[in-house]
Amino acid sequence: MKTWLLASLLSFSSLSVVNVSAAETDSVNIYFARHGKTILNTYDRVQGWADSPLTPAGVEVARYLGAGLKGIEFDRFYTSDAGRQRETMQTILQEIGQPQAKTTELTDLREEFFGGFEGLPNEEMANASAKTLGLDSGATMFKQITEGKIDLITMVNTISKSDDKKEAEDAVQVKTRMQRALNTMVQDALKSGDKNILVVSSGLSILMMISDMTDNPNKNKPLKNAAVVKIIYKNGKYTVTDVGDMSYVSKGQEALKNNH
Repeated sequence: MKTWLLASLLSFSSLSVVNVSAAETDSVNIYFARHGKTILNTYDRVQGWADSPLTPAGVEVARYLGAGLKGIEFDRFYTSDAGRQRETMQTILQEIGQPQAKTTELTDLREEFFGGFEGLPNEEMANASAKTLGLDSGATMFKQITEGKIDLITMVNTISKSDDKKEAEDAVQVKTRMQRALNTMVQDALKSGDKNILVVSSGLSILMMISDMTDNPNKNKPLKNAAVVKIIYKNGKYTVTDVGDMSYVSKGQEALKNNH
């Protein structure tokens, strides 16, 4: 895996170096949503390339998100090959009245790969990472993250260094493939005249994608299930306008409640 990722890094080191040709008037809105809550989330297990189905609560929040997005006319839909992202997207499509819409899968949209930590208790990975940082526990590390003393890039890189299998991705590797996916989606949108794109991905991978695209402090706060990160492409530039937006979920929850 490392060899493939290294080749990817050499060929695509930054979003800014990729040339997307478009007319000056072209703009594309890309809505990234984190998937709904899963079984492994509930059991507090490491879930990167490992996968598990949505819980009933996960389906419910995906329904809320779909209902909240209903007023937006989406032209194209993307997920990775992870079941939790597919299931979240299908629930959203049902709510917006497009259950038969085609979803394009890009493996680049997967969550971070946690290597030998996959499937283990999150506490075990956190404690190993804290040890690498010279801290006494994972709880201390997360406290420092909450206080803004440790950013998520440092956390991701520390997890990578702490993996005894030496296969966990680091921040640059995750950012590289996620920005590559973003660029691919925008190029396709410009060719087809699409204006609004909906993408279901995973929390850390979305945050690594925008790590060098915005100064919004929310980029260092974990995304809640079904939270939205909105990016606007225009005139060759990407602007991150919203990070961790839960207003669509709140709007959809209210709408569904009023329909019963």
